[in-house]
Amino acid sequence: MNTGIAQLVATHPGPASEVRPVSAPAETAASSSRRWSPRSVAMIFAAWMVLQIGGLFSPGLLDDVDSIYTEIAREMLARHDYVTPYINGVRFFDKPPLMYWMAAASMRVLGPSDWAARLPLALGVLALLLSVYALGIRLFRGISPAHAPDRGGFYAAIALATSIGPYLYTRFYIPDILLALWMTLGVHLFLIALDRIRETRSALLPSTAFAAVMALNVLTKGLIGLVFPIGFVLCYLAITRQLRLLARMHLAASTVVFLAIAAPWHILAAMRTPAIPLPSGLGLPARGGWAWFYLYNEHIARFLGRRIPHDYGQVPIPLFWLLSALWIMPWAAFLGPAIVGHVRDLLRRTSVSFRRYEAALSLLLWAAIVLGFFTLSSRQEYYNLPALPALALMAAGVLTRADDADSTARRSVLRWTLWLLVPLTTLIAVVCGYFALTAPHPAPGTDIASLIAANPAFYNLSLGHLFDLTGAAMGLFRGPLAAVAVGMLASGLGSYLLRRRGRLLAANLTLAAATTVVLLAAHEGLARFYPILGSKGLALAINDAGLQPNDQIILDGELTSGSSLIFYTHHQLHLINGDVNGLWYGSFWPDAPRIFETEDSLRRLWSGPGRVFLFTYHPEERAHDLAAFGAVRPLASAGGKTVLTNR
Repeated sequence: MNTGIAQLVATHPGPASEVRPVSAPAETAASSSRRWSPRSVAMIFAAWMVLQIGGLFSPGLLDDVDSIYTEIAREMLARHDYVTPYINGVRFFDKPPLMYWMAAASMRVLGPSDWAARLPLALGVLALLLSVYALGIRLFRGISPAHAPDRGGFYAAIALATSIGPYLYTRFYIPDILLALWMTLGVHLFLIALDRIRETRSALLPSTAFAAVMALNVLTKGLIGLVFPIGFVLCYLAITRQLRLLARMHLAASTVVFLAIAAPWHILAAMRTPAIPLPSGLGLPARGGWAWFYLYNEHIARFLGRRIPHDYGQVPIPLFWLLSALWIMPWAAFLGPAIVGHVRDLLRRTSVSFRRYEAALSLLLWAAIVLGFFTLSSRQEYYNLPALPALALMAAGVLTRADDADSTARRSVLRWTLWLLVPLTTLIAVVCGYFALTAPHPAPGTDIASLIAANPAFYNLSLGHLFDLTGAAMGLFRGPLAAVAVGMLASGLGSYLLRRRGRLLAANLTLAAATTVVLLAAHEGLARFYPILGSKGLALAINDAGLQPNDQIILDGELTSGSSLIFYTHHQLHLINGDVNGLWYGSFWPDAPRIFETEDSLRRLWSGPGRVFLFTYHPEERAHDLAAFGAVRPLASAGGKTVLTNR
């Protein structure tokens, strides 16, 4: 692309004219500003390897969505059916298939292991980091230092790689980080299309690529994949008074590309699961199939907070916005001056360069659309992930200006480091250091479940089990707590001292490296907390007991309380009072297996000739009840869960 020509326009506020020319840089400078630096790419790749690949192999799959999504992928492989998702033999209508396809393809090549199922998500994170790097080069090439024209993109990618939210929410297999990838690609492709239109060149390639990305977005998490990118495009063109340019974005060809990618699965899914009569008195329509549940219940009803069943929590709006900043920490410390600067650029639209105005409008609009949408709709604490690349790019922009001798930006960054980052990280370091030094030493082999205090009121939150921790439990996390304390001191005080001495690049790299230590410590903490969150050890104990095809594994509760058992045993579970939530709607179909047990049927199975493994959170109560119907032998316990067997 001829970037010199692309910089010949800048938005003009008056109604009589939409764009005006500005001075164009030399072509050689534009060419060099687009060049990727091998050193920067190597550092981004190294951060990705340490944080993402290093966490592939532990801990095991978590109960709930992590193991449910990966088990659906494994069952797709076993059934050779890549249209209708099944979990535990029951149709599952909640999500579109791209995540399942990715995990299934990886396990097809590498084998049905947990790390193989996780690998596609890790590769998606790498694609996201490189996409943010490329977009950052574009948005900040006018302010990056001459000796490092990729500095803005590099800072953005490193910030995103080492932020809390993107790391935490890639510890389990959920699609939201991929939405961030598709949104990043979509924004960049749209801006490229605009450049080509202004250059009087064809925008066919970026326009159809944008449509393809939207289709992948829809196949990742549904119709939200249309809302964000289309909302961004329409708002951007409306604000810049360029809506007429839509006609030059090859809408017909783009629609064909979108439908060619997104439509086949939707059509086949509707055909494979047509409407059937549904039970009355449950709030369901008289007849319903895949289309009712997926298109209406999972999208419209969820947006309105009327989904059936109502099996998810609702994060309060102030907390949702606060978490949006927390997830991009520690780089959120620089969002204040970044947002102020971008707003100022929007207000001075006729006196700033075109690229600077483009960056301000793109990033503020991107974040506002995502966060605004979920402010109005149902929301979980990680639904803000698609906005995080925009926030990382904002922080990177002000850090890049500080590097390029912008005295205002340099003073702002130093001030926010001193008055926000240093106190916050020091406080966290003191708290973690205190517990690392004073927490009691648990006896060897202590089950973490005996040291925590259950708080089920918080379990609707994805990280709700953190509220279970007690002072006694902290003794199991002494090493990770000490590492967090050191990392926090380095990220706050260490980076500040370097920044005050004018070593800005070293300060930012220190911040990234210290945060990496904190994130690795968090991963180690997750591994130690795993018995509460997952059941791999209990599944392996069942396997080691010589599990046979005719044996019964019975889950005492709904599927999410022990869903990782299915993946690790490759054995269908029966459930006591478990026809709720994820399995509820699919259980109405004639092909649903007879897996739902009652108290009476459990007792009959226990006294029968077959071997039964009962996975329960209430071993003493169950043992007392079942003793009258046969022998009760404990097989294994971990994380407050026990497997009992009758043989």
